[in-house]
Amino acid sequence: MLYVGTSGWQYRHWRGTFYPQKLAQARWLDHYAERFRTVEVNNTFYHLPEASTFEAWRERAPDDFVLAVKMSRFLTHLKRLRDPKEPVQRFMSRAEKLGRKLGPVLLQMPPQMEAEPERLAATLELMPPGVRVAAEFRHPSWFSDQVFEILSEHGAALCLADSPRRKTPFVRTAAWGFVRFHEGRASPHPCYGERALESWVERLEGLFGKRADVFAYFNNDGRACAIRDAIVFARLAAKAGLNPTRVPELADISVS
Repeated sequence: MLYVGTSGWQYRHWRGTFYPQKLAQARWLDHYAERFRTVEVNNTFYHLPEASTFEAWRERAPDDFVLAVKMSRFLTHLKRLRDPKEPVQRFMSRAEKLGRKLGPVLLQMPPQMEAEPERLAATLELMPPGVRVAAEFRHPSWFSDQVFEILSEHGAALCLADSPRRKTPFVRTAAWGFVRFHEGRASPHPCYGERALESWVERLEGLFGKRADVFAYFNNDGRACAIRDAIVFARLAAKAGLNPTRVPELADISVS
């Protein structure tokens, strides 16, 4: 299954482009989840919500909905993976309130942090069994065989991050995949062009085949490009014989 969604849903500038003008913000998740089957939750990175918030997301989302969650920056950016036991347990004790709607947990390393393979291994050891973990590295020193082996040993996916300013090696470290689309080069900025998205479909099919679970999230929220690009990406993936999750109709949004 190719899970296609966006990195977050609470963008005020999506009102009038994706969300109806008069739709209350409290109902945006309901509107989003009717049209997509997955979302990446970014605000868990900046501020860890209470367990009740995760429970509310679980109750409001459809039965087939999946929420990927971004690990708190307290662990990744402040502690830089030092002494991970308490931060991991605190985060997961709340995230697990999502129940079977919990998708991958994303560890995003800060761009100035050089590779610390031992800290990474210690962190992954603490993750509960059955929880999928993806790691997004921004310093090139992380892209080594040693780090890839650690990811593989724990069934963790190397996040394939696409940005004009950063390049991630196209390496598979798990039976499943995780992709983040940060910024396209097409017009209007920061949208992706159709050829670029078609190339990504080809790459993912070559790396994971047609049957592996792959989670793909668009983080280029400006001008609702993320919504538009997710729709186009899913259409191209279906054309290539992959099995993308539901997306809305392209006519349902406007990109200025």
